[in-house]
Amino acid sequence: MVDMDKIVSLCKRRGFIFQSSEIYGGTGSCWDYGPLGVELKNNVKRLWWRDSAQARSDMVGLDASILMHPRVWRASGHLDHFTDPMVDCRACKRRFRADKIDEEEWVHYCEATKGNKFMIPGGEACKHCHHLRSLCPACGKGELTEPRQFNLMFKTFMGPVEDDAAVTYLRPETAQGIFVNFDNVLQSMRMKLPFGIAQIGKAFRNEITPGNFTFRTREFEQMEIEFFVMPGTDEEWHQRWIDERFAWYQRYGIRKENIRLREHEKDELAFYAKRCVDVEYLFPMGWSELEGIANRTDYDLKQHSHFSGKTLDYFDDESKQRFVPYVIEPSAGADRSALAFLVDAYHEEEVRGEKRVVLRFHAELAPLKIAVLPLLKKNDRIVETAKKLTADLRRRWHAVYDDTASIGRLYRRQDEVGTPFCVTVDVQTVGDDKAAADEKVTIRDRDTMEQVRVPIGNLDTVMAELMAGHWSAVAGQHGIVKNSSGVSEVRLKTTNDGRG
Repeated sequence: MVDMDKIVSLCKRRGFIFQSSEIYGGTGSCWDYGPLGVELKNNVKRLWWRDSAQARSDMVGLDASILMHPRVWRASGHLDHFTDPMVDCRACKRRFRADKIDEEEWVHYCEATKGNKFMIPGGEACKHCHHLRSLCPACGKGELTEPRQFNLMFKTFMGPVEDDAAVTYLRPETAQGIFVNFDNVLQSMRMKLPFGIAQIGKAFRNEITPGNFTFRTREFEQMEIEFFVMPGTDEEWHQRWIDERFAWYQRYGIRKENIRLREHEKDELAFYAKRCVDVEYLFPMGWSELEGIANRTDYDLKQHSHFSGKTLDYFDDESKQRFVPYVIEPSAGADRSALAFLVDAYHEEEVRGEKRVVLRFHAELAPLKIAVLPLLKKNDRIVETAKKLTADLRRRWHAVYDDTASIGRLYRRQDEVGTPFCVTVDVQTVGDDKAAADEKVTIRDRDTMEQVRVPIGNLDTVMAELMAGHWSAVAGQHGIVKNSSGVSEVRLKTTNDGRG
């Protein structure tokens, strides 16, 4: 598994993710998605929306406001229960989550070695004196306060007067916007159970100890579904959604050895949940939650009905019964999903004695789909043809033109950002004084590094086949061609563990 430092370095170097407000020293655990990062994240959200909402006849969408009535959070339990235990260091004043502090690397000044300073992995004892952490993990000297509960919601004021009546909150999750709109959607769209409401949107949590790049941040984006079902059918629907969501990540390239399901124990279930299963991914820091799929029962609709005085139930025409639906909630993070796809796509390999870094994104996730490259940037006919091809391809795919380096360097640059296909325009394409134009271009596949030569007139059709994953069929029809060195690039050694 690649280490996180390599991912962070690549993200900044190639325009995926930048530190927020970096020129001012940065803002803790806030990140800006650069030109390629926003494309990747948008592709994740687009595929999720297409597969989870648009492709289903039992799903509709919603985009609820971030700012909601304060009583929403009283009804949902967030004001009373959305807390983490916090401790402070009396010396350096750093704050930590009390329930996670033993997982952190800690500073230790070892008396057995005359006070030498050591960094010790979380949960482990010093190898010299065998002591476990008891002081602050950051400074190694200060004592910690007793744990106290800290509410994770960001508080703000609505309107010009900052008083208790104007207090409101940035939403800590997108789910409540769906629940309070249940009756609006039910009546306006004439929905029948079972049905779901899907939403993608920003959420905010004032995390005590955020970290691990974009994995845990204070501002993030959720891709969430509330799927309403008849009581008694909830367990079956819950399992169906677990299976569907687990398969979705693998459909777009996550390797099966890097993803798993984890059942929540009874003592870790949320107070409203009947059952919850996490989809976990093997991130560089270890197995961590990628998505949670929970059976929330009828808790939320009943709570909002009680606090608002508005009836939130469903009348079944067949049974002539009125009841409050149960709800199944698949809740995924757009940021965590983008990070998981990025980490899983990262590979290093040796090609003809040189290291090649390549992001093997699924074609539908890749930020750039096609790079059009002129073999000679001083040949006007080649450049003109390449730019026209780029404009034509852009009508359907995200294509770019690049002539800022030699063809070999351009290939490596596109490999490193995960572009599935490069289209090269050369002298044969446009012709010269010695030979007529053959009006063909060379297409190079990112993963195999094989090349085929196809007529420009067929390029649109061929690219559609390639985007659908039919490289072998296209190569069989047009034949593999040699590169400028007279041989196809051959992969000698492959690794994705960051060692090259």
